[in-house]
Amino acid sequence: MVTWQGSPQQRAWRPYIEASLLLETRLDEDLRAAAGMSLMDYHVLLVLSESPAHRLRMGELAARLVFSPSRLTYQVKVLERRGWVLRQPAPEDGRVNNAVLTATGLEALRAADRHHVATVQALFTDDLGEGELDVLAGVFSRLRSRLHGSGGQVDGPDS
Repeated sequence: MVTWQGSPQQRAWRPYIEASLLLETRLDEDLRAAAGMSLMDYHVLLVLSESPAHRLRMGELAARLVFSPSRLTYQVKVLERRGWVLRQPAPEDGRVNNAVLTATGLEALRAADRHHVATVQALFTDDLGEGELDVLAGVFSRLRSRLHGSGGQVDGPDS
């Protein structure tokens, strides 16, 4: 059995988790200062903007964002107050609500987008070569697929 201390796994994990938390914090702070929205606001608007008719069922949106239903409800209420998102009953099932991106929300996303992309490039991608970007894309795409496929369940050492 390989020990964790000093292992290649630990040497990869520690910089990853620390850098990812720092990056998320910096991106959030920057978006708040530049566009008056949080990184989570931006992500909700982005996912809706890429969806057919700029709408998604609340459950599907929660799954795409990796949010609990209550967290998504809170986030959508914040965006509704700003006029960026509406909740509407789904035409095919009135018991289900859709989150719908408004024209104002799309405008807010577009206004934030250029600055946010420039910040992502400056903080994350500018000093990486094409090969490194390809490796990162492959690693994180595979990780995302595995995590979505497992439903978040992890087999621990006692399993």
